[in-house]
Amino acid sequence: DDDKHNPRKNDSCFQQEQIKELKLYKIASELLQTERAYVTRLHLLDQVFCARLTEEAGKGMFPVEVVKGIFSNVGSIYTFHSQFLLPDLETRMSQWASTPRIGDILAQLAPFLRMYAEYVKNFDSAMDLLKQWTERSAQFNTIIQDIQSQEVCGNLTLQHHMLEPVQRVPRYEMLLKDYLKKLPEDDPDCSQAKKSLNIISMAATHSNMAIRKMENLKKLMEIYEMLGGEEDIVNPSNELIKEGQILKLAARNTSSMERYLFLFNNMLLYCVPKFSLVGQRFTVRTRVGIEGMKVLETSNEDYPHTFQVSGKERTLELQASSEQDKEDWIKAFQETIEIFQQKNETFKSSRLELGKRAPRWIRDNEVTMCMKCKEPFNPLTRRRHHCRACGYVVCYKCSDYKASLRYDGNKLNKVCKDCYFILTGRADAEEPVSGKKRGILEIEAAQVSGNSFLCGFLQYSTDRTKPCQRVWCVIPQHDALVLYLYGAPQDVKAQCTIPLLGYQVEDVQQSVDHPPTSFRLCQSKSVHCFTADTEEVKLRWLKVIHKAVIGEIPTLIFTFTFSHLADAFIQSDLQGRSNQTNERATIYKCCDKSQSSTVHIASFFYFYK
Repeated sequence: DDDKHNPRKNDSCFQQEQIKELKLYKIASELLQTERAYVTRLHLLDQVFCARLTEEAGKGMFPVEVVKGIFSNVGSIYTFHSQFLLPDLETRMSQWASTPRIGDILAQLAPFLRMYAEYVKNFDSAMDLLKQWTERSAQFNTIIQDIQSQEVCGNLTLQHHMLEPVQRVPRYEMLLKDYLKKLPEDDPDCSQAKKSLNIISMAATHSNMAIRKMENLKKLMEIYEMLGGEEDIVNPSNELIKEGQILKLAARNTSSMERYLFLFNNMLLYCVPKFSLVGQRFTVRTRVGIEGMKVLETSNEDYPHTFQVSGKERTLELQASSEQDKEDWIKAFQETIEIFQQKNETFKSSRLELGKRAPRWIRDNEVTMCMKCKEPFNPLTRRRHHCRACGYVVCYKCSDYKASLRYDGNKLNKVCKDCYFILTGRADAEEPVSGKKRGILEIEAAQVSGNSFLCGFLQYSTDRTKPCQRVWCVIPQHDALVLYLYGAPQDVKAQCTIPLLGYQVEDVQQSVDHPPTSFRLCQSKSVHCFTADTEEVKLRWLKVIHKAVIGEIPTLIFTFTFSHLADAFIQSDLQGRSNQTNERATIYKCCDKSQSSTVHIASFFYFYK
């Protein structure tokens, strides 16, 4: 009671409440101001860059598909922000005195942020397309340069502006977290703000991964320029671990020379500084692979803080600037070597077994393309052949090699290109033969099916006028919000992927165009139609997809179909039942037409010799 009648304490509480309200207002104002600037950037992307390039593509300057591939669904994103989110924020801020909250607006509109999943998923290939056509087409490059020179671009490149949608969702997450910290727990806006934060955080996860990739590629480009463009290091698989100056001890007179190191996840670049008027420049003296590398601490009375890096290509005795610097370098080398060895252990063990035991042959009807070069098979010009070492189905070009196999009495057998290099030791098999980086679709069906939430055959079409095709569909555990479509269960490349976030799911009970076991995925003008074999199978897919489209991780389904084993198997490469046989096991995930049977995945195997 005394507290209630204490004017000083009452004034203090009132001031604290005012400060909190002011902080909430500032956060809401920052959200509005940054949203205005963001919509301006989206207008630049959609209504200037994309519109101009689409117009020129219509004249036959370059393919329209290129422009669509670069800008993905940026038009839908621009429409959402300019016509919905920004106007709602403008209205709310003008009425802040009577309605001081933003959680309700974000909770209502946050689900639409799932459309960013498609943009982020397409970002890498968009950057590749942009780079490719800037170099290939003079007209394309001229348009880009012309727009970039305008004041509205702010002296920034198209690539920079295209990164803004990727960065925007994490920005919402950060502002909303700050808003919730300042918001009292009993505030009516609290539950709505928390609800919207959960949805935004899921979308931000995908954006943060893309940002890290872009930051890594940006750093690789900087190093590429430092090296004078002579070293081909700009590849998403390369990751910079540590860089810095170091001294190299000469072998003969123990004098020290200034050097510079770039340590990557798969190699060390040992460089010599060279004179330049435009920033740091280096010449690569030696490239040392991480495979087989060792790092040792050494002692030298004349030269303290020394250590030795020994690789297949060269051994280097190096001197750090201090004891702490030496420890940092040694730790970086040791961790890099350890991670590299862990990643290559499984691969190396499979190499040791190659040719010693008969492989499990992939059946012809389980693939629609060569499992090496990924070219589609046809009965006339590209027929199927089996590699006798790994059992893969490959084309004639990829199987035009012979090597002796121990399990066949060291007789010469037809093998694929990769197995030939491994068995004969004529090339480093750990380097991909093609030298190309893997695209987003180049994930083997068997690889993702074996670790999936659900997989199986569905009839698929994107157009009512076109006939459906039977495709192998997978929602993998490592990419739970994406549906992968393959021609067959053993294909090494997906036909396409569908980022499920933000799609509307329609259960087609009965229509003229589709049977009752059909369902549709719809987003903007994009429609994907699927038909299952049975109502039970359809319901199983809908159960998983309904969760994925709202950003929730599905639960594993271990239900098997006994009637369609031949259609729905997934290779597992498990060891056989005994050491005396060469049997292998194949795990099957399927669904039963005739009876409802659920079997534990580890207990159902199909064995064959």
